[in-house]
Amino acid sequence: MAKTIHRKEYAALIETVRDARLAAGLTQVQVSSKLGRSQSFISDVETGKRRVDVVELRDIARLTGLSLGKLIADFEKRLKD
Repeated sequence: MAKTIHRKEYAALIETVRDARLAAGLTQVQVSSKLGRSQSFISDVETGKRRVDVVELRDIARLTGLSLGKLIADFEKRLKD
């Protein structure tokens, strides 16, 4: 089985994260600044170069105005579509 970062499900997750950021009207710079990380951190997450853990995912969700549960629900819906 392929590493998770190379699976279609992971691609759907990072698309969900990116879409949530864009829907919130936030740039990568704004999100990374609020997280205390570099802009390249968010870029690497959104391009699949860097894995995101559940704590980071929760932080990103909250910055976009979503709960972790809502972000995961959006991700699950994307997998079904």
